[in-house]
Amino acid sequence: MDADFSIELGGDDPVLDFPWKDPNGRLSYVDVKRHPDLMTQINEAERFCELKELLRTLNSARSRVETAKCDAWMTQELNVEEEIYEASHKFSSYVDIVFSKTETERSSRRLLLPAHQRFADKLVKLLRLAPNPASAAEICVRRCYFQEADAIQDGFYFTLYVSGYGCDESSARQKWGVGLRLLGNAILQLSAGDEFANDRD
Repeated sequence: MDADFSIELGGDDPVLDFPWKDPNGRLSYVDVKRHPDLMTQINEAERFCELKELLRTLNSARSRVETAKCDAWMTQELNVEEEIYEASHKFSSYVDIVFSKTETERSSRRLLLPAHQRFADKLVKLLRLAPNPASAAEICVRRCYFQEADAIQDGFYFTLYVSGYGCDESSARQKWGVGLRLLGNAILQLSAGDEFANDRD
């Protein structure tokens, strides 16, 4: 599986408020990590069963991350770099995730850039081992503003992009679904390892 990561902390790069709410107040953060029954409030998860499966994995008790936002879409607009897939259709998604905060941490991993860089690097290496040549993942580390009681703390989050490629929408979606499962399994594998054994940063 093709995979790479980037650090996007420039002034024009995306940022995340956590928890978030849109200006119109119609959409907002849904805490499915602690309240799995609220999954039905996430429209994208109801529309795409593959995305719902990933959200369940990432918000499970075995995972050391939790989700903030997501979306999925199909397109026939592919760039020059994607010509290697010899595809006419691309099914894509993104999921924003943050590290889950624990009571035993001496300092919150959410606020540490090196911890995010290491996690992204290890995640990419795991994904590259997966035999799924018609899908790709991009892991972006970005700035996040965490609302903690009456204060805002500057930290970081990940945007996880996954795309599947095919000769039609059905085949592209199938490759995308495989990519999502590989991503979820890789994050569970990292969650079970020594990456979270203690806070050494």
